[in-house]
Amino acid sequence: LPENGGDTLFASLYAAYDTLSERMKHYLDGMTALHSGEEPFSHLFKFQREDGAKPWPESHHPIVRKHPDSGRPALFVDREFTKSIDDLPKEEARALLQFLFSHVERVDFQCRFKWQQNDIAIWDNRCALHHAIWDYWPQERSGRRISVVGEKPMAWNLASDAHQPVPTRLTR
Repeated sequence: LPENGGDTLFASLYAAYDTLSERMKHYLDGMTALHSGEEPFSHLFKFQREDGAKPWPESHHPIVRKHPDSGRPALFVDREFTKSIDDLPKEEARALLQFLFSHVERVDFQCRFKWQQNDIAIWDNRCALHHAIWDYWPQERSGRRISVVGEKPMAWNLASDAHQPVPTRLTR
């Protein structure tokens, strides 16, 4: 552990979805986005691929996913991996993603974990974001990480999952 810093922020993607306006929930219903590992792995984390290695993974996932265990909806976007929104013009997608990134990163959805020797943190990547605070240079922080292979994200559908009819006209 570094002498100072190195905390991890965790944010609830359930809370991020729950606090969206009903109009925004309906707008996002059924949308998908491209998630790509190319930029974070190659540029941010500086991982090197060997010549001839497969490209970093890319997948299209729902923007609002249904948690397979709780059945709850959660926003499924993050600044590092979500690159574009399918079927929207580039400028509209960029503006919507900037809003969603800022929204999921709100302080009132977060808790800050201050690491101590031999700590263990367990979280569910299907409904939580995590972000290491890199404020300890030139010291180092290291640990072991175990990840579980997850299932393919399922889309949340307002009409069938929430058992609410999709309104033809939204009101405030």
